[in-house]
Amino acid sequence: MASRLAGSVGIFKIGKQLLTAEGPEAVRNLSRFDLGIFLDLKFHDIPNTVAGAVSAACSLPGFAFLTVHALGGRAMMNAASLAAVTAHSPPHARPKVLGVTLLTSPYAAVMREIRLTGTPVTRAVHLARLARRGKLDGVVASPK
Repeated sequence: MASRLAGSVGIFKIGKQLLTAEGPEAVRNLSRFDLGIFLDLKFHDIPNTVAGAVSAACSLPGFAFLTVHALGGRAMMNAASLAAVTAHSPPHARPKVLGVTLLTSPYAAVMREIRLTGTPVTRAVHLARLARRGKLDGVVASPK
């Protein structure tokens, strides 16, 4: 499928399903197309664990973006950002680390369930600002 799409897309996205099914070989195979890879894995754990995951990801070829979950907090996002800076290998550019604010499915019910206050919009904006303070390169958020 990647061979058929390579002339029509600018980047390939690898999520948890593909990485779980095919492992790092999926990244290596897609990197042959020189289009860039978006690793959408939404890392979320203690800072050291996320830093280790980002460092491991930086050993893979060809990816341009990876995600962490902004709900992990500023220290976790800072650790992810620092790991990306220190672990990437030239000549490849440092991958951009993006913070996922809130998942894009209807989230108000989940917020009530876990007692997260505010509206999805106010929480997403707060998490985006936190991601900036956590030294991330950008965020993934609903267009709302």
